[in-house]
Amino acid sequence: MNSRARLRGSGRALLVALLAFCAMLSGSLAGSLALSRAAQAQDISAPLAQLANDNYADTEAALGALALSGSPAAAQIVAALADGKLVYSSTAPRQIFIRTDTGLIDPLTMQAVAPAPAVKPVRVNNRVRRAIEAANGALSLVSPDPAKRIDAAIAVARSRDEAALPALDTALAKESNPKVKTALVLARASILIAKEGITPAERIAAVQLVAAEGNQEALAILRGVPDSAAPEVKQAATDAIAGIERNLATWAIAQNIWYGVSLGSVLLLAAIGLAITFGVMGVINMAHGEMVMLGAYTTFVVQEVIRQNYPGLFDWSLIIAIPLAFLFTGLIGVLIERTVIRFLYGRALETLLATWGISLILQQAIRTIFGPTNREVGAPSWMSGSFELGHMSVTYGRLWIIVFALIVFIALLTVLRVTRIGLEMRAVTQNRRMAAAMGIRTNWVDAMTFGLGSGIAGIAGVALSQIDNVSPNLGQSYIIDSFLVVVFGGVGNLWGTLVGAMSLGIANKMLEPYAGAVLGKIALLVIVILFIQKRPRGLFALKGRSIEA
Repeated sequence: MNSRARLRGSGRALLVALLAFCAMLSGSLAGSLALSRAAQAQDISAPLAQLANDNYADTEAALGALALSGSPAAAQIVAALADGKLVYSSTAPRQIFIRTDTGLIDPLTMQAVAPAPAVKPVRVNNRVRRAIEAANGALSLVSPDPAKRIDAAIAVARSRDEAALPALDTALAKESNPKVKTALVLARASILIAKEGITPAERIAAVQLVAAEGNQEALAILRGVPDSAAPEVKQAATDAIAGIERNLATWAIAQNIWYGVSLGSVLLLAAIGLAITFGVMGVINMAHGEMVMLGAYTTFVVQEVIRQNYPGLFDWSLIIAIPLAFLFTGLIGVLIERTVIRFLYGRALETLLATWGISLILQQAIRTIFGPTNREVGAPSWMSGSFELGHMSVTYGRLWIIVFALIVFIALLTVLRVTRIGLEMRAVTQNRRMAAAMGIRTNWVDAMTFGLGSGIAGIAGVALSQIDNVSPNLGQSYIIDSFLVVVFGGVGNLWGTLVGAMSLGIANKMLEPYAGAVLGKIALLVIVILFIQKRPRGLFALKGRSIEA
């Protein structure tokens, strides 16, 4: 019993101690909160007193002080003044309140005021309205959102308002984000470049800061150096402009090369299946573009099923669509070869006409099932957005398509080099009669080759659905370019197809800025025709007795 009593006594003592500690902690927190509010009130007490004077000059000065205070309440006070909801008590001592639908609130504590005193609105005129705009811009410089701070810095740089210098200095002193700090430094330098009454050395230092950015905004700022500036300042600005223009021209070439590689990867995906089909079978397949189109519509169907039944799997929709598109278009290709193409070997013109008719049938079938309008195919989150590489913009979608094209190329090269079907395809390509004499079933190889080429066209459609309109005419946009790549690179040669696709893609994008999109394509076509006249077998001609005969 004594031990139990001692335990109860110890428990009560412990409970009392815990309650005392909690009371002390709550008192400390309350005191800290009171001190925080008091400090906040002290920070902007002077501007609030000026606002309560209801004098235009005092109101303008108060807005400047609020903009520099960095107080969380400052933005609400300025917004209330802009909306005509900032009021002051008409009896002494004068105090500032914000009028709401339910009554008056204290701008510091945001608590309702009861009983509500008699109030009058703080008056504004045009000068005060301009001061309100300037205060809003300055308060954006200290916004919690880094994106808003960058936007505010860019706006200040463009306006070159000298009144924003104190706010910029305050924001720079508090800023820790490197990107925002760079934008603030650029904004400050842009103001100093146009500011009167500063020394040439200060202005040249500002010119050098702006020139270090090396972008279009920096060019616009440097071109705004006033005529009254010293000759050495003008010379520094001229040299900086020339350097930035040279740098941007270099990056523009790099950007066009990137666009060319991106276009080349698209052409590679569209042409690589045609390369092996044309190389092994010698068939001019005008329905190859429709295989690309079927792959794109397979992606659309997969995404529709996922949207309706499994929305959480949307980011995996393209991964799921790739094997399905390969199997579906591959089976369609085998069916076309077994029912039509096999009876037309050796008759190139009839094969061309037959496959052209098949392409029209497939287009009309898609129009009947899905309609003639474009279909929406969404991009997964990992293919959305872009990033900056120097002064070059790189989109994740294009980047992944380039990676995907190279993966498809390496996979197909591995199949042709390592597997038995690849060995038989190469044998049939080089000498069909000798391959048949060695026991290779050339008819079966033809069917598998046509199916493989069609399947690769289908997965090309999965990639193209991310950068082009998914419509019944999708394939028509790539069939001519695909034949051009195959003939230019060398019929049946995968390395030639890779080099041809990248060469034509880069050449196309390099010609566009000078000749335009249409004339650039025409010029490229003429160049390829002249090249084929010189080298009829393309860049990389296949080797073999029957080919060389």
